[in-house]
Amino acid sequence: MECFLMDVLWLEQSDVKSVIDMSLTLDAVEHGFFEHGLKKVQMPPKSYLYFNKHNGDLRTMPSFMEEQDIAGVKIVNVHTNNREKGLPTVMAVIVLNSTQTGAPLAVMDGTHITDMRTGAAGGVAAKYLARNDSRVVGMVGTGGQARTQLLALSKVMDIEEVKMTCRNISHCTSFESDMKQVIDADFTSKDSIRDVCDCDVLITTTPVRKPLVMSEWVREGTHINAIGADARGKQELDPALLKRSTIIVDDIVQASHSGEINVPFSTGIISQSDIHAELGEVIAGIKQGRRSDDDITIFDSTGLAIQDLVTANMVYMRAVELGIGKRLKLF
Repeated sequence: MECFLMDVLWLEQSDVKSVIDMSLTLDAVEHGFFEHGLKKVQMPPKSYLYFNKHNGDLRTMPSFMEEQDIAGVKIVNVHTNNREKGLPTVMAVIVLNSTQTGAPLAVMDGTHITDMRTGAAGGVAAKYLARNDSRVVGMVGTGGQARTQLLALSKVMDIEEVKMTCRNISHCTSFESDMKQVIDADFTSKDSIRDVCDCDVLITTTPVRKPLVMSEWVREGTHINAIGADARGKQELDPALLKRSTIIVDDIVQASHSGEINVPFSTGIISQSDIHAELGEVIAGIKQGRRSDDDITIFDSTGLAIQDLVTANMVYMRAVELGIGKRLKLF
């Protein structure tokens, strides 16, 4: 039951981290996709403000879930030069609102939630789309998002080997050092992306605007989580690879203008008929996901507002239960 007081629960990043883990996030995100597949959500496509001279953008992501009766909005940036300033490339704030009054219930750090729910989406996609015997993971990119992607995968499959590559070999070393603490697997650093593509599940987490994974490098039966393309003009995969694969998007409208499919879609290389399903439709049993062990499946992840909403609501409920956070008067 909501308490109709004009105060807001403030949760800073340390508060969020104290109540969230990947297993909880996976459950929340899977349910969010399920409701999305049943069309029981309101979720306009994310809107963008582009700060071209600052190499950045600002995005707003509102959503409402009917079954859970929760609503909110995330405001998130992507500034590629922030690392030079000692700031995260991606930062976010999430506001949860009462559906009864519209009043804000909580304001919380969304940066860690963004990392976790994006990783969880990849884990959920692999759960439904990867071959059951998948054991080898390939990582193109070893930044912060690569960590939560691999963490989520470790919860849904038995990982025996992780192949990784990135532009700076020292980043691969730190990635291996960090992830070996939570995943019992062999880690091997590769000089080429082609070598990394020899895997069962391929994860791409780069911000590039020209394809770096070529079709001929990917063998039949591979599942790919394409994570990096989250804005107009970005793409990581060879369009020829898309043409020979089963494409699953998180949301068809959003992916068309800001996902992995956005460039080949806008140039006519692929059309809406080439998009097999939304992930929520697969989870809800409305459409089939992987159709054979030889099928190449691609999950085009743009990041949905409902992922933030269900994860933030889980954080809020646990924080209230445990008495975590600060109460701030709004008026």
